[in-house]
Amino acid sequence: MPSLDLRSDPVDLTAALVDIPSVSGDEATIADAVETALREQAPHLEVARNGNTVLARTNLGRSERIVFAGHLDTVPVNDNLPGRRTGSGEDEVLHGLGSVDMKGGDAVFLHLAATLAEPRHDVTYVFYDCEEVEAGRNGLGRIERDQPEWLRGDLAVVGEPSNAVVEAGCQGTLRVELKLTGVRAHTARGWMGVNAVHALAEPLRRLAEYEARTVDIDGLTYREGLQAVQVRGGVAGNVVPDEAVLAVNHRFAPDRTPEQAEQHVREVFDGYELTVVDRSPGALPGLSTPATAELVRAAGGQVAAKLGWTDVARFAALGMPAVNFGPGDPTLAHTQQEHVRTADIRRVTEVLRTLLGG
Repeated sequence: MPSLDLRSDPVDLTAALVDIPSVSGDEATIADAVETALREQAPHLEVARNGNTVLARTNLGRSERIVFAGHLDTVPVNDNLPGRRTGSGEDEVLHGLGSVDMKGGDAVFLHLAATLAEPRHDVTYVFYDCEEVEAGRNGLGRIERDQPEWLRGDLAVVGEPSNAVVEAGCQGTLRVELKLTGVRAHTARGWMGVNAVHALAEPLRRLAEYEARTVDIDGLTYREGLQAVQVRGGVAGNVVPDEAVLAVNHRFAPDRTPEQAEQHVREVFDGYELTVVDRSPGALPGLSTPATAELVRAAGGQVAAKLGWTDVARFAALGMPAVNFGPGDPTLAHTQQEHVRTADIRRVTEVLRTLLGG
């Protein structure tokens, strides 16, 4: 089992985590290493294990509790392990799978867990599995079902990459499919059929002319979107197709519920058969709550809207404010070129240490 030194430089700890392969569904090795390190190096914490999710928390009786959550899994390896470093000083970069998404954030949380025995807020650390796959396997969902008390707090900080800037709330997401029908015929006698693929022209026109909302919430700008993401149809090279399916993704601002977003999309495609494939609510930024405001101050007042969906929405659904705050550029996540500036890792560490009173 790999050995982790939680008190080492968070950059070195990130590199050690990167070098432990942990593709979704295969997190046992990294979870074992994290659990062992926490039990041995952070005796001030209560530690628990649920599957390949590792939980730890202080029990100091503080008036507020902050939850730090980071997933241990990565997307599949793409010739980007083991990790390596280039540059030096402020220009130093750590390359490797998971360096951005999100072992840099995990390393920061683990380092703070071991080095802050008496933070001024009680803290819960959640290192969970299966974030990069279907939602039903997500370790946070399992903890919510089995041990919900571990997810309760006054603020949740999810260590997803955010360029070391606090990203508040997140967009909701809705995916629908429009089914269009026609009549089959031989293409030599095409006038005898009705081409369902041709019928896609009208809904595609509506999408091309669609003007998305830009919404201001708590001074943050959330830009919505409605995009065709897949087209399915066709029978054979000599058959007029009698069915076509258009898949559409709607990213909506957190001032709308999933039900309101669905109603909006149905209005856009009025007259068409529409099926909801999946939907997830967004999360309001919650910047006015004391714990969130304290984090923003610790980060120097920098805050942005999260354009995308993350697990902050799970915490928002539990009735608590949540933000994304982690090292790395999110546009590099899931790429072969994944890398993180080591200065980002150190900045996130410093900000959270200030938040916790270290």
